[in-house]
Amino acid sequence: MTKYIFITGGVVSSLGKGMASAAIGALLQARGYKVRMRKMDPYLNIDPGTMSPFQHGEVFVTDDGAETDLDLGHYERFIGNPCHKTDSISGGRIYYNVLMKERRGEYLGATVQAIPHVTDEIKHFIESDLTDEDFVMYEIGGTVGDIEGTLFLEAIRQYANQVGKENCLFLHLTLLPYIPAAGELKTKPTQHSVKQLLETGIQPNILLCRSAVALSESERAKIALFCNIAPQDVIAALDADSIYKIPLQYHEAGLDDRILHYFKMDNANKPDLSRWENIVNVIGNWEHAVSIAVVGKYCGLLEAYKSLNEAIFHAGIAHKTKVNVKWIESDTLEGKTPEQIAETFADVQGILVPGGFGTRGVEGKMLAEQFAREHKLPFFGICLGMQTAVIEAARHLLGIANASSTEFTKDCTPVVALMTEWEQDGKKQIRSEATDVGGTMRLGAYPCRLKAGSLAAKLYGNAAEIRERHRHRYEVNMDIAKRLEEKGLQISGVSPDGLLPEIVELKDHPFYLAVQFHPEFKSRAFDAHPLFKGFIKAALDQTTLL
Repeated sequence: MTKYIFITGGVVSSLGKGMASAAIGALLQARGYKVRMRKMDPYLNIDPGTMSPFQHGEVFVTDDGAETDLDLGHYERFIGNPCHKTDSISGGRIYYNVLMKERRGEYLGATVQAIPHVTDEIKHFIESDLTDEDFVMYEIGGTVGDIEGTLFLEAIRQYANQVGKENCLFLHLTLLPYIPAAGELKTKPTQHSVKQLLETGIQPNILLCRSAVALSESERAKIALFCNIAPQDVIAALDADSIYKIPLQYHEAGLDDRILHYFKMDNANKPDLSRWENIVNVIGNWEHAVSIAVVGKYCGLLEAYKSLNEAIFHAGIAHKTKVNVKWIESDTLEGKTPEQIAETFADVQGILVPGGFGTRGVEGKMLAEQFAREHKLPFFGICLGMQTAVIEAARHLLGIANASSTEFTKDCTPVVALMTEWEQDGKKQIRSEATDVGGTMRLGAYPCRLKAGSLAAKLYGNAAEIRERHRHRYEVNMDIAKRLEEKGLQISGVSPDGLLPEIVELKDHPFYLAVQFHPEFKSRAFDAHPLFKGFIKAALDQTTLL
């Protein structure tokens, strides 16, 4: 029978439940089990698609077009399996589903209440779309005590009674603060967090305790005594200098053994942790170093670029190269002289311009792209980074002074404009400026035809067609893109119908490539994305020319 693991958090937010979940999933997978990862977020947004990156960090996009929490990115990067729309749900979506059922009369005139109707909807999510998984893990967003999370805790309490507590494990992640003046770890916050969880009717089976220093046996025994669990089930989660060391740390602490012991699966296979050992060996013994600049709009909160940062790191692993990232807010480049721009990029071997929305900082992005183009510095543009690269080329190679995007201004020659229709899975999608903002973009994996002999095709192993994940509602004008081909900016990837430019690259340049999609979403530590590998290799080649 499928085993269910519910992961909650206490004391403070941002303890890393998503990372802990991903690491546990990786350990169980390493033992040969089939693992499914899912996320339940109590907030009232339908999904995080309309949230500011400064508030909620990155919006991760799945192959099937769901805008999800960044934790699903952790799941995919550690497990290697793609997540689905059905692996993420919010409190807003739960309430929306309940209210729509009420409007359709599906409750047969009953008074709709938090219990049982809302909790039933949450339980429906828990058991929906499952197949033959050995383990399904559910991370509950937020912190125990949050008002909006109360019904989610009630639902998982009910579900454990429904399927049998022997089939459900409750793992609670807490913080053990260290007080330097006293030279002590403090266990009281964890005790209070567990007490609060007990008030919801949930007894945690395992405590995973974040700590900056080692946990003594006496401290472990004290926590176990006050929290009503065995000392072996109090697991120290020490701070790690790399997230890719966490699976090995958890295994060394005995976490996966205790999980399997709870489920009476002590005879499980020993885990094959070779992929994680290899990664840790590489990052502990870098053979090269390179510096790149990321010119973005949300550098003040690096969680907004979580997948991007990891994809860069993965490419570094592939080349045994430590990649130093210089984060530059794009609007800080605006108004600078060419000499100041050159000084900004004097210490890097490549420039990456990522995606984003809105007008702020786009001129700065174009200044960076112009510098990379003219000075033959390796350049990689993603989503908005491709759009601004094409606008910059239209201004300076075609002489279209007012070239821009209709996202930024209506008074322009529209090099980039709102997509009003496109095809998805054989169906025509139609949008307009009046369409709701949330969930209405070109989302998810779409096919792209590659031009034979192009740099893009070579990086993808001479593939004729690829599938990459998109998240955008504006698109490059094909007519202007074709005019730019006469100036050397060739279209090396297009949609199957030939209407949408997906990849552009510059001839006679060490590496100048921009894509409309988000390749960072498909990069893995043990399988770096080919475009990022190509970019870091080109930047690394620059170091040999210095």
